[in-house]
Amino acid sequence: MEDYAPLIERAFSFTPDEHSYVVEEIEGEVPEFIRGTYYLNGPARFSRAGFHYRHWLDGDGMVCALRFENGRIHFTSRFVRSAKFVAEEEAGRPIFRTFGTRFNGDRLKRGVALESPVNVSVYPYQDSVLAFGEQGLPWELDPVTLETRGECHFGGALNDITPFGAHPKFDPVSGEMFNFGIAYSAASPHLNLYRFGAHGELIYRKRLPLPYACSIHDFSMSQNYVVFYLSPYILNMELLAREGRTLMEALNWQPDRSSRLLVVSRETGDQVASIPIGHRYCLHIINCFEEENHLIADVLELEQPIYDQYQVVPDLFTDVCGGQPIRFVIDVDNRELVNTAEIDYLVAPDFPSVAPRQLAQPYRDFWMLGISAAGRRGRKFFNQLAHANWSCAKACDVYQAPAMHYLGGEPIFIGSPHDEKVGAIICQIFDAQRIVSAFAIFDAYNVARGPNALIGLKEPIPLGFHASFNPSLSTFEQMSLGEVRPATHWR
Repeated sequence: MEDYAPLIERAFSFTPDEHSYVVEEIEGEVPEFIRGTYYLNGPARFSRAGFHYRHWLDGDGMVCALRFENGRIHFTSRFVRSAKFVAEEEAGRPIFRTFGTRFNGDRLKRGVALESPVNVSVYPYQDSVLAFGEQGLPWELDPVTLETRGECHFGGALNDITPFGAHPKFDPVSGEMFNFGIAYSAASPHLNLYRFGAHGELIYRKRLPLPYACSIHDFSMSQNYVVFYLSPYILNMELLAREGRTLMEALNWQPDRSSRLLVVSRETGDQVASIPIGHRYCLHIINCFEEENHLIADVLELEQPIYDQYQVVPDLFTDVCGGQPIRFVIDVDNRELVNTAEIDYLVAPDFPSVAPRQLAQPYRDFWMLGISAAGRRGRKFFNQLAHANWSCAKACDVYQAPAMHYLGGEPIFIGSPHDEKVGAIICQIFDAQRIVSAFAIFDAYNVARGPNALIGLKEPIPLGFHASFNPSLSTFEQMSLGEVRPATHWR
């Protein structure tokens, strides 16, 4: 089997230290309009007491921050002090079963759920930052020091086993937050939809029946709807809770069942439509909006699930399937799919991102990571940053990282407050040959040219998952950009 990611094992071979310092190694020019804090979350610890985890989703979460202010860049990194992290630090050994790893005597939370490593995403919210895992409630962090404040229960509206996803959505105008969680009952599976007000109060929690106990990682929303891509990737809770399997082992892909778009009213939380769309899988949704009486749902659609490609660490993506950006055009009134479109970028794209001001709005441009060796058998990793535009049938602008350089973290768009046609993308990059990490800043509309600036770190950090940016702008500038709070490499 070929090795298309030489030395990628080095990205998983160390446990990073926690840091807080002013960055001194900066190459190139950082755009002056980048003011605020960039946050990144991801798995950062893959072994404990000589025991090694098998799956990329198993590692304990570490949040990193780059704070751009007063002409300086300050870097901070801290592990999230989750219940899992604290208990295992005190014991000096693994205690809890993880997404893809089990061992003798491992434990589940209350015997029914994984104890979250809080390693998927991070978002500014109110006067704090919330770090999310694949399951369970988020953990609140100090926005500057990243010190863990505690588990967030939203004023007591939720408890520690409330199903809660890792991809909340924020309305940039109202400040409302939407999220979801799945109840994986074999007899009556359902989706819990949550709507929170601008001050964190729970407006509603609606329970929507599902055709099967499907795994859902992400969702999206338009001006009036919340949209879910339901794939027949089915979780058998009996295997997890009673037979001692990992969550990975309890998932089963059943492509003979139909995938569907579930459309829900934002205002009421009630189901509006459930529309069959084929037999494929979606991990991440790009964006949704409404135009000319149609609902547009843009997704990264894959031939099948890819969680099995996250193991065994560090040999990832050995047989990753094909996938590409797909646009579904829905006539909601008649509950039917009326058109589809696609972009010819077939290299297992993931981590899509749009400009924050264009969330739930008509848009053209988006960014994503890709794996250039997709379709060839052998371990591989993300090594392309692609800029796509729905007016073009192909990804029109692609950066190819040099050999033994790998990209991580959702590419985050930061726009100029003075010119809507000017923007930057921040993306993580890891030099496996030198074991060095940096954050690269690209011209958002010409990523193929390569980084305009490199923010070098003193010590390496693992490759992360999802990121966000909290701008430090005047109230007038934030309103003009539609980016009010709560918001949301090198050669």
